[in-house]
Amino acid sequence: MAFIFADTQMDGGRLMRAVMAFSGGMDSTGLLIRLLSKGYKVSTLSYDYGQKHVIEIERAKSNIEYLAAKGFEVEHRIVDLKSAMSIFHSALTSTDIEVPEGHYEEEQMKATVVPNRNAIFASILYGYALSISLKEDVNVDIALGVHSGDHAIYPDCRPEFYESIGESFALGNWDSERVSFNLPYIDGDKVTILRDALISCQKLGLDFDTIFANTNTSYNPDEMGRSSGKSGADVERILAFHAIGRIDPVEYVEDWEVVLSGALKAQLRHYVMKENGTERPFTGEYDKHFEAGNYHCADCDKLLFSSDSKFDSGCGWPAFSEEDESANITQLKDTSYGMVRIEVRCSECDSHLGHLFHEARGPRYCINSICLDFKGE
Repeated sequence: MAFIFADTQMDGGRLMRAVMAFSGGMDSTGLLIRLLSKGYKVSTLSYDYGQKHVIEIERAKSNIEYLAAKGFEVEHRIVDLKSAMSIFHSALTSTDIEVPEGHYEEEQMKATVVPNRNAIFASILYGYALSISLKEDVNVDIALGVHSGDHAIYPDCRPEFYESIGESFALGNWDSERVSFNLPYIDGDKVTILRDALISCQKLGLDFDTIFANTNTSYNPDEMGRSSGKSGADVERILAFHAIGRIDPVEYVEDWEVVLSGALKAQLRHYVMKENGTERPFTGEYDKHFEAGNYHCADCDKLLFSSDSKFDSGCGWPAFSEEDESANITQLKDTSYGMVRIEVRCSECDSHLGHLFHEARGPRYCINSICLDFKGE
């Protein structure tokens, strides 16, 4: 069983052939454009497995039509898996589970895992690739748009998963030497995919914005198919477009400036609360905030501080003289950066909040604004 981490070259002058899962998302769309730019003849499969964001299949159809109008014929088939996969437990398929919002990271995204999904998809693709190989007498690549952002979170997006499952498929089939997995983005991320797509679109004479307007990444679009801008997948996509200096052409529930601000906030919150980072002084929204109310943990909503204990310390971060009697904030010795400090963490979700200092005037809880959610009286 062969595994390719870059595109194959022309096989002795023979046609380059590929099959791929075409979800209608930005990753698979970028991959399709890449394959076409490399000269592949491509067959695509979209899976309808009862996903809440089934609008992605309509977006896939739109891009197939756009490509046809530009002279690129791509075979596209839709595989109906609803009856089988509707029994699976996931926020993507179960109406009683909400899609989580916030930064794209492991704990937050576990709810969006569909059990064994990629094994099922890969199995169908493998059978399809073997069938094409036999009918057309060609070697076939199974192309997948998995990337580092995915395989750091989803176990069934990791290279070792495809190596293992590919070996199993090869054991169970004749002619497996004619089929290879092609994972060109396995060491990249969504920024890599977008930059690659810019090059591919230019080479093929395609409009980048049209292509990516015809995609969906959101796990919780509204009834009009507009992306929420708040799911982890949304946030990752928004930050990728921001990184390449472009406005995402897909339609969001709110204006680009609003969703970008929300994505940057989610990114900062993850950095501070989950990676023990610190926001820059004098930049937080609660530094000079003195309305009456309570400050809760931005991650789990636990009550932490009352406005009665907040004071202006001049340090550049929100300062509190005492915690709420029910907060029970965790205190840990912190020796980072050559200092000895007291780190404070939420006792409910273990998120980093800031530090506690004992000064002449009394205790000072120095807390990052991004870790707090204020609720007025």
